[in-house]
Amino acid sequence: MKKFTQKEINNIVWKACDTFRGTIDPTQYKDYILTMLFLKYLTDVWKDRREAYAEKYKNEKIRVERALRNERFMVPDDCTFDRLFEERNNKELGEVINKALDMLEDANRTKLEGVFRNIDFNSEANLGQTNDRNRRLKNLLVDFSALDLQPSHLEGNDVIGDAYEYLIARFASEAGKKAGEFYTPGEVSTLLAKLVDAQPGNRICDPTCGSGSLLIKVAREVGNNNFSLYGQENNGSTWALARMNMFLHEMDNATIEWGDTINNPRLLEDDELMKFDVVVANPPFSLDKWGAENASTDRYSRFHRGIPPKSKGDYAFITHMIETAYEDTGKVGVIAPHGVLFRGSGEGKIRKELIQSNLLEAVIGLPANLFFGTGIPAAILIFNKGKGENKDVLFIDASREFESGKNQNRLRPADIEHMVDTYKAFRAAQPLAGERGQVIEDKYAYRATIKEIAENDYNLNIPRYVDTFEEEEEIDIKATQEEIKKLRLELDVVEKKMEEYLKELGF
Repeated sequence: MKKFTQKEINNIVWKACDTFRGTIDPTQYKDYILTMLFLKYLTDVWKDRREAYAEKYKNEKIRVERALRNERFMVPDDCTFDRLFEERNNKELGEVINKALDMLEDANRTKLEGVFRNIDFNSEANLGQTNDRNRRLKNLLVDFSALDLQPSHLEGNDVIGDAYEYLIARFASEAGKKAGEFYTPGEVSTLLAKLVDAQPGNRICDPTCGSGSLLIKVAREVGNNNFSLYGQENNGSTWALARMNMFLHEMDNATIEWGDTINNPRLLEDDELMKFDVVVANPPFSLDKWGAENASTDRYSRFHRGIPPKSKGDYAFITHMIETAYEDTGKVGVIAPHGVLFRGSGEGKIRKELIQSNLLEAVIGLPANLFFGTGIPAAILIFNKGKGENKDVLFIDASREFESGKNQNRLRPADIEHMVDTYKAFRAAQPLAGERGQVIEDKYAYRATIKEIAENDYNLNIPRYVDTFEEEEEIDIKATQEEIKKLRLELDVVEKKMEEYLKELGF
């Protein structure tokens, strides 16, 4: 039997989006498409398991049903995709789909509670009036009926999860500026995952997890299933996407909480902030009104180094991440705008304390136009609570290493490898003995001492450390004059010819 390839699955699910294109904003219709893909996945995996047990137990119904009850999820007959497809001509199709999702949630209360609460297939505001709504939903069911997601019919185990990631990335591209709320480009996620290098047994957290893609990339770098994932997301529909994303990647034991990480942290243990081995995030850049008015009385004392400005929440997220990393061993990787490297006032005070506490390990400048929603270049900051006696800080300027795209630049595998290898070599090398830094790679990487950084008033602006100045080629004045003389002679010849042609034409 021919097995479905990743490309074939991706093409079918992307074609299903034609049902909504031009009538509904991508930031809205992504929820309907991804939810339907999720339902089709659960239905087909359930069908696959039922067929396997039927063959194993010679179609003995009682034994088959008993085995199915031990699966990681349940799909009652009345809420399968196949049953909805049978109802595709129902005049109340939107309500039929809503009820099926409610039943599916009830059957899997511990794993799917609340996942479908923000999606309404009967919404007139989003899907149009009854006739238009029913036509769109019917087309959606017909498109997805062409999919066969039974694991035994697919090329590999990652096909379904990767199709979900493919859709999220395409939606992010269409959504433009709004995409920054839910997606970090895959290449940037891969880079950050390789830099933090999570190990077997690690607790891994993303406090602003969006659709969960970054968390999944970090988990995959572990190399086995011996890890635990935690995340929090403020947007309700994006939180639901993250839950489904984890499920599709068979990481449904991940704890993904819904709420504002700064004002209402939900990842707690014994009423204190939960601690993690690895904390990663791509928080919203320079968030206004992040909650500065409550920071001085924060019950978790996260802002003891200082309170970030109320109009720029970057250090609120950075501080939260550092406070939730294990003492002496925890590692933090955060994507941030370059302003966090050099802005003064309250941010300067926080930055100084972080550096003096020997928490900062690396500052990596990325190319511009990598992220959806902003063309500005960003930086990755690595904090390490286990630096020990090594007080040096690595600076990398990778701003010129990328592949240009039509709408967006992207990191190539070689660019990622260059940054990661440079960082690993920095960590493996001995700390500098003197007070001055060292060029690791000309115009690319520099190892700075804490004394140098202090002399720069704790300003981390990368050009202060990585010299990328290119000397202009010396101009040969004499040769240039000769070239000008030659061009003038040629111009005289051309002008005389022009005069002859004009006389012939009577001008």
